[in-house]
Amino acid sequence: MSKFVGAHVSASGGVYNAVANARLIGAKAFALFTKNQRQWNGKELDSDTIDKFKKALLDSGILPKYVLPHDSYLINLGHPEDDQREKSMEAFLDEVHRCELLGLDRLNFHPGSHLKKISEDECFGKIAEAMNITLDKTKGVSLVVENTAGQGSNLGWKFEHLAQIIDKIEDKSRVGVCIDTCHMFSAGYDIRTREAYDKTWSEFDKIVGFKYLMGMHINDSKAKFGSHVDRHHSLGKGEIGLDAFRFIMNDERMNDIPLILETIDDSIWSEEIALLYSFVN
Repeated sequence: MSKFVGAHVSASGGVYNAVANARLIGAKAFALFTKNQRQWNGKELDSDTIDKFKKALLDSGILPKYVLPHDSYLINLGHPEDDQREKSMEAFLDEVHRCELLGLDRLNFHPGSHLKKISEDECFGKIAEAMNITLDKTKGVSLVVENTAGQGSNLGWKFEHLAQIIDKIEDKSRVGVCIDTCHMFSAGYDIRTREAYDKTWSEFDKIVGFKYLMGMHINDSKAKFGSHVDRHHSLGKGEIGLDAFRFIMNDERMNDIPLILETIDDSIWSEEIALLYSFVN
């Protein structure tokens, strides 16, 4: 089986609990926050916590490359105000250090927002600069930029945005993208029919390139196509429908990366994981 499906599980009570929570739902991959995502400063990872996490991961048989940690929602690397951006950069660097300590090789994050105070280009420049500085100060962790739905002043909803960021990164061996199916649909990229799916992914390959795909978020959408509204739904219950997820599970280009559910009802995650695996021809 070359597909690695899981969900964004709780790490409440200690990061090592995320591994147990992933195993409970039959996940072969998982995402987690390595600190409280709604606070600037997290409790430092002590050696006991780190050891417990590494042992739990080893025992689970889930390789580090199938773990997709997500940074804090407060971070905005493209912030127009210097002091706020500085704060974001420090927090981001801390997130990457936490991944290093836990032996994880990628960090997923949203690119940032211009807050309608600076141009898109200037904002991309700030995001890329922050990424370059972070890459310079760390090792072994790739920075995985997530596509957004394009709500408000959020950048990253167009494939061209992702390409523009990658283009400015000095060490391209440590940059990747995570494609969220709900976000892409809401941003105006259709995947509901075979034809639409093939067209969208061929556009992705041409503009960004599959070599940069380091993870996916597998979500249906409550919001309409092209609405730029970010509202996840359970698989098959939203506007995307099940066919798109059937296509993904049989698409070799999505092999060997974490495929992470962030659907809204965590009580059926194990069923959704089983459903996705049942699609494999």
